[in-house]
Amino acid sequence: MGLFGRTDQPQPGAPPPPNAPVQQTAAAGAGGLAPHAAERLRQMRGEGAKPKLFTSDLSVNEFMLIRKAGFEPLGLVIGSSIYHIGYQQGAYSQNMELTMLSQAMYQARELAMSRMEAEADILGADGIVGVRLEVGRYEWGEALAEFIAVGTAVRSADGTSHRTPKGLPFTSDLSGQDFYLLRTMGYTPMGLVMGSCVYHVAHLSVRQAFKTMGQNIEMGNFTQALYEARELAMERMQHEAMALGAEGIVGVNVREQSHGWESHIIEYYSVGTAVTPTTPIVDGLPSVPHPTLSLTINS
Repeated sequence: MGLFGRTDQPQPGAPPPPNAPVQQTAAAGAGGLAPHAAERLRQMRGEGAKPKLFTSDLSVNEFMLIRKAGFEPLGLVIGSSIYHIGYQQGAYSQNMELTMLSQAMYQARELAMSRMEAEADILGADGIVGVRLEVGRYEWGEALAEFIAVGTAVRSADGTSHRTPKGLPFTSDLSGQDFYLLRTMGYTPMGLVMGSCVYHVAHLSVRQAFKTMGQNIEMGNFTQALYEARELAMERMQHEAMALGAEGIVGVNVREQSHGWESHIIEYYSVGTAVTPTTPIVDGLPSVPHPTLSLTINS
């Protein structure tokens, strides 16, 4: 996944048996999973004569609908990467993509995603639902940012594999309700797809600023810059979906973020879930009553 390539991802293959020991990868530590992540996953899998335990950030409604769609939650999975983002300056009067910054934002998110997928792989998950990608900054340095990927690993209750053609857990930012409806209507998620573009918007010259003063007029320079940046992000997201062989992308969200750069540098980030048609499902277990409307009548 990713226009710039993923540098750290779990090896393809069938999910491990439920009670197979967790093997910490050679990349564990600074380059891979944290040692305590492996310990947490062992506990959730019920190793060492401990009862199995799942964790989840799903709401109660989402939890029940995931179950009704024939899946069971295995655990909350997390990936993190604190990344140093290099400096790149755009020409003062030129609209241009800052490709070094675009690549940094992409690769940092990919590292976080791959570690989240590695945790799900250890749990034997078919996929991850409700994925959130967040960026946080600390006061350690202006160029440092933490990229976090969080979601709930799930597995098919009937043992049918729903992994990607590469043998990896699928990823999706769909809510539990959307996931249930998607599966009921005969579609399945293939993966979270995204595109990023960090763009420098040209400054107006003094002459240009005076020409527009007091007028109602389109700022063509700014319009073109933001239009181009959005299109580049969308195009890269579509490229990922086509590489997966998806029919389409649902739940697309195009975000605009500055990340503390100077005022004329902005990132456009597009994300959505690539889907493909399958056979419509029959509601899984357990049986959940359909919601009914109730009104309170106060006298």
